[in-house]
Amino acid sequence: MPSTPAAFASRRAGLSVRLKLTLSYAGFLMVSGALLLAVVWVFLLRYVPDGNLSPGPGQGHWGPQPPWVPNRSDLQRAFLPRASQAMAFLLLFGLLGGWLLAGRMLSPLTQITDAARLAAEGSLSHRIRMRGPRDEFRELADVFDTMLRQLESHVDEQQRFAANASHELRTPLAISQTLLDVARSDPTRDHGELLERLHIVNTRAIDLIEALLLLSRSDRRSFTREPVDLSLVAEEAAETLLPFAEQRRITLEVTGERAQTVGSEELILRVVTNLVQNAIVHNLSTGGVVSVHTESQPDASVLRVENTGRPVPPDLVPTLTEPFQRGTRRIRTDEHAGVGLGLAIVHSIVRAHDGALDITPRPAGGLIVNVRLPNAPQTSALSGAR
Repeated sequence: MPSTPAAFASRRAGLSVRLKLTLSYAGFLMVSGALLLAVVWVFLLRYVPDGNLSPGPGQGHWGPQPPWVPNRSDLQRAFLPRASQAMAFLLLFGLLGGWLLAGRMLSPLTQITDAARLAAEGSLSHRIRMRGPRDEFRELADVFDTMLRQLESHVDEQQRFAANASHELRTPLAISQTLLDVARSDPTRDHGELLERLHIVNTRAIDLIEALLLLSRSDRRSFTREPVDLSLVAEEAAETLLPFAEQRRITLEVTGERAQTVGSEELILRVVTNLVQNAIVHNLSTGGVVSVHTESQPDASVLRVENTGRPVPPDLVPTLTEPFQRGTRRIRTDEHAGVGLGLAIVHSIVRAHDGALDITPRPAGGLIVNVRLPNAPQTSALSGAR
């Protein structure tokens, strides 16, 4: 991407838009004046006879002196200098007025250009906030402000994500380094225990990297779309996690009907798996319930995952889908602590599928998570049924 000064220097090498508009305005006035003169000649002067005009009837030699009647040559001698002066005035007026008018019309574009220059230099907090009537320039400025706002938010989000990812990756590496230093400084220590701890730390680092790669893949939307039945995906995820739920004495229920959507079956399966696993982990110690329900609505295919558990503060809910934000009351230190990307991955995949994710606390404790995905077109649904 070329630097800003070079880009604007190459633009100044040619005629500016203001000068082009000025010349256009002046040229339009000159053409209009020339057309008016042509109309005068075609419809007036050409019908005036040339030469001496004879007096009218009844005016003899001794009668009263006939009035002077100008002929074509007389009219041309009187008309052409004034016409030339009028054309010169139109030229000067067109250049001066066109220059002022073009400057006034292009002033909003100058504001947009200055904002674009600041954005190119890395300042994304500047906003145009153009006032005045809602014309094309005002609409362009508003769209540009919206783009800057979204770009600034995206950059801030990426910076926070990179900082959090670096911190999360540094932790297992630091632990591994500490364990290796301990093993080297104390040869008599039980190496089996150290190897087991190293294996756990290394597995956590691998899970974190895989989660980051999956999150990046879903953000790029680089996946093939195909018909997917949410009910079948929910049954597959529940079947996979059923032993885990039984181990924690959690009742896992799957109900609902066929709900057809279009997307990546692998990514949608990850959505359901993450939601069900989170619902199992963040549940009551015993006697908890996780229910998975699918249904097809006129405007969307819906997946709902509901679980019992401790009450979740409403102000904590918006942070649950942020990367590495587990919440103070949802942090776990056991073997199922996770990497803090479960709901962030869910949110990213749902967004990549043009869907919506809604998280609501249950009054009795736990969460209700609704995933709404676009319905599959009828042709796709039929082909999927075959």
